[in-house]
Amino acid sequence: MLPAVVASDASLITPELGLSIWTLVTFLIVLFVLKKFAFGKIAALLDERRDAVRKNLEAAEHAREEAERLLGEYKEQLAKSRHEASDILERARTTAAEQQRQLSDELAAEREKGIAAAQQAIAAETQQSLDRIKTEIADLTLLATEKVLGHALNEAEQKRLVEEALAGVDFSALHGDAK
Repeated sequence: MLPAVVASDASLITPELGLSIWTLVTFLIVLFVLKKFAFGKIAALLDERRDAVRKNLEAAEHAREEAERLLGEYKEQLAKSRHEASDILERARTTAAEQQRQLSDELAAEREKGIAAAQQAIAAETQQSLDRIKTEIADLTLLATEKVLGHALNEAEQKRLVEEALAGVDFSALHGDAK
């Protein structure tokens, strides 16, 4: 039985003219039907797919360009912001230094005013003290003279005596003039 199967299998491999013609006719009919109905639609679908892919690539390219443009703008804005921030800090430092200098100048002026006022007050007090001392010396001189003489002096003698007594006293040390 085995040899019969082998004989029928061999007939499939040997070409026969009738079978070859029918195979060719069938192939041409299938090719015609495919060309008429399928190949156009397949080509249209492939063209649509190609266009869709091309549009997607163009959109992706535009999106990439837009992203690069936005990134550039962002970097530019960031650099500008950093520059503005450093300018603001520099102005703040300058303003602070200027305010500190002004405050120092104002304090120095106030200190000088205070010293001048204190010196004026001291001078006024010194003058008042000197006037009181002169008055006391004059009174003591008159009192001592009246006691020594035993009688009251007239006004001209009192004035002359006070001037002589005061002329003999050195008040420059009390003024701070003598150094």
